[in-house]
Amino acid sequence: MIDYIKGSLVEITPTDMVLECYGIGYKILISLQTYEALNGKADTLAYIHHYIREDEELYYGFATKDERELFRLLIGVSGIGASTARMMLSSLTSEEIRNAILAEDINKIKSIKGIGLKSAQRLILELKDKVVKGAGTDTSPLFQTGSPGVTEEAVTALVMLGFTKANVNKAVSAVLKESPNASLEEIIKLSLKRL
Repeated sequence: MIDYIKGSLVEITPTDMVLECYGIGYKILISLQTYEALNGKADTLAYIHHYIREDEELYYGFATKDERELFRLLIGVSGIGASTARMMLSSLTSEEIRNAILAEDINKIKSIKGIGLKSAQRLILELKDKVVKGAGTDTSPLFQTGSPGVTEEAVTALVMLGFTKANVNKAVSAVLKESPNASLEEIIKLSLKRL
């Protein structure tokens, strides 16, 4: 399974890009969010979702793990295919989609081309609990300070203790604002006081 492709950005349009890695050009389908994040960069990294069906094989690329995880949640909903999920991520930001799901804002979700009333209701029903628990979110963009490896370990440890990922992200983020160079143990102890 391919997790990401890192290489030279040969060509990019609002719907796809060609990423060259060791002499091979990978055509990767992207959302408008990813286009805005990667446009103008010479060398880049794209997180990949490898989509295989009996008659086609496609690569969907994302600028962040966060966007890829949300894409995977969306295509897990009955009636939402990869093209519709990509359209959703092009129409709204990841945060807007999450907020619409949490707020049960059917009209906002229905405003996306290809999503009707039943699809919007099903999407909210199937994903609300997953989004509340923090699925489809990535911690790396949230934490600009501290060591990313230590931060990931702290978040994983706290989630394994039974706290929701969303609450853990808030607590760890607050701790890192106050103590940017805290050790793993300090991050966990200080975060536990906030949870």
